[in-house]
Amino acid sequence: MRIERDDLTRPAIHALLEEHLRNMRELSPPESVHALDLERLRRPEITFWSAWDGDVLLGCGALKELDAVHGEIKSMRTPAALRRRGAGRAILGHIVDVARERRYERLSLETGSMDAFRPAHRLYESFGFRFCGPFGDYGPDPHSAFMTLQLQPSSPG
Repeated sequence: MRIERDDLTRPAIHALLEEHLRNMRELSPPESVHALDLERLRRPEITFWSAWDGDVLLGCGALKELDAVHGEIKSMRTPAALRRRGAGRAILGHIVDVARERRYERLSLETGSMDAFRPAHRLYESFGFRFCGPFGDYGPDPHSAFMTLQLQPSSPG
């Protein structure tokens, strides 16, 4: 498996992101869907990666810089037909490593709160993420679960 920075131009990426958005819309009411579309993933504060086995796309994930010390995980997805191959864990590990390299103090994410998201919660918890309250521009939402991982000690003061 190789993980590479992605320019979001390949049809396989487009199809996976469409699957992601479609699934999020099936599981959550419109006001609770925080998944980014292709155009918003191209913003300069977002870095996007894809995982491949040869020509087969195994998954994707992104890191959004909220500020100089806080990053947000976005667009974590593996195709429904290719789950349980370790791609999600590999991409998450890569994003956490990059966040540490960038010297972020904290890495956070928003995901769904429903049973369908329990496998994602377990994956994030296995990396040390803990449930928390809303962060950034998010507000309280019964359909959202917020998680965070402390990466660096906060500066005193």
